[in-house]
Amino acid sequence: MLELVNVKKTFNGGQPNAYTAIDGVTLSLSENRVIVLKGPSGSGKTTLLSLIGCMARPTSGRIKLSLKSGIPGFSGNGGPPQLEVTSLPERFLTGIRRMTFGFIFQQFHLIRGVTALDNVMLPAYPLGEPFGSIRKRAIEIMETLSVSHRASARVEWLSGGEAQRVAIARALINDPPVIIADEPTSHLDTSLSHEFMAIVTRLKDQGRTTILASHDPLVCDAPVVDDVISVRDGRIDGGAE
Repeated sequence: MLELVNVKKTFNGGQPNAYTAIDGVTLSLSENRVIVLKGPSGSGKTTLLSLIGCMARPTSGRIKLSLKSGIPGFSGNGGPPQLEVTSLPERFLTGIRRMTFGFIFQQFHLIRGVTALDNVMLPAYPLGEPFGSIRKRAIEIMETLSVSHRASARVEWLSGGEAQRVAIARALINDPPVIIADEPTSHLDTSLSHEFMAIVTRLKDQGRTTILASHDPLVCDAPVVDDVISVRDGRIDGGAE
């Protein structure tokens, strides 16, 4: 599904404060699996996650993407040949991010002052779909996550667990095949963390791939996890477990 070949990411290149966050990573990730990038704070796992999700470009190296169902927005790309996304223009990367990946951020990044339902619907607006269709799908997703009763609540009124489920619903609104989550349990108690991993199990049952960055043992040791990839000092430390 995703292949990284000798990927390097340096910030402030050529400057005295240049810092290499990812240093020569080669990695293959398969579809319909739950994959955890495990490492301490500062290991580079969040940067690696942003490269995988096409939110950042590598300084060097190649990133290739292929999906059995084809890559949304690229007609005739069904199945294996791979698309090298490294050098694509930003307008194409935007389309890939919007249709291929659903993002769950560590701080959720919900928009305060508007409702939970509005937050869920927001990523679908650029696709030009009728408002009624988007709203119907958003409510259906929220129902599956047991948070539809909070659809009209402003997000600052939500509990931590409710806010995360709204963030998950927002990530699912465009029906992406890949979910990317950065430290998804860092602000949740044990009960809510178990609840999140139960949702991850349901996503896998739907055929989705979930890639998480975490150092939480509850996440790394969860039965649903297929691969744990250790990251340290910007490098893969010993490969998948």
